[in-house]
Amino acid sequence: MLTLHVAEATPEGAVLVDGALVAAVGPYEELAEAHQDARLRRWPGILTPGLLNPYGPELLEDTYHPDPREAAEFGTEPITGERAREIFRADPARRGASARRGVQRLLAHGTVAIAGELRGRPAVDAVRRAGLAVGRRPERLPGPPSLSPVPLVLLPALVPGGPARFAVFDVPDRAALVRLGASTCVATVVDGRMVFRRR
Repeated sequence: MLTLHVAEATPEGAVLVDGALVAAVGPYEELAEAHQDARLRRWPGILTPGLLNPYGPELLEDTYHPDPREAAEFGTEPITGERAREIFRADPARRGASARRGVQRLLAHGTVAIAGELRGRPAVDAVRRAGLAVGRRPERLPGPPSLSPVPLVLLPALVPGGPARFAVFDVPDRAALVRLGASTCVATVVDGRMVFRRR
């Protein structure tokens, strides 16, 4: 089934999705007229190709993402450094669940691709299951590891026939996205599937 995605601030960059691929990119009015049978998804803000987070190993293997049920013991924020290493040493089985929660946090920040060499099976499996692309790290890394690194690394423009992999941010333009960061994400699509949607 065809799905037409359009964001309020970028109607000229609407995306028509057919399965896992981009069928067309262009002005909303033209695509809507040509594909009246397509399901319509309207979003606030801007639609972008999505983000590459260059810190895959740091965020998925060296960081512990607590389960909400562990809030009393660990809090709710990601844990790094020696404390994370202690948690993994005490219970290596936590690596898989932490990596899956880490991937969900990345998706909630508009990440559709990661970079960096993953060493462990739990993180590799979590990335593969989510459908995240794996790319090359930029030559210069943007500051410390973060779910919303500065500067943000946007992927190349969407093209017909390419993978339907993009994100929508509730901001008026790209300058605001850079200023406010990836936590403004309202939806992330990977291989045509909605993998994150802010309630």
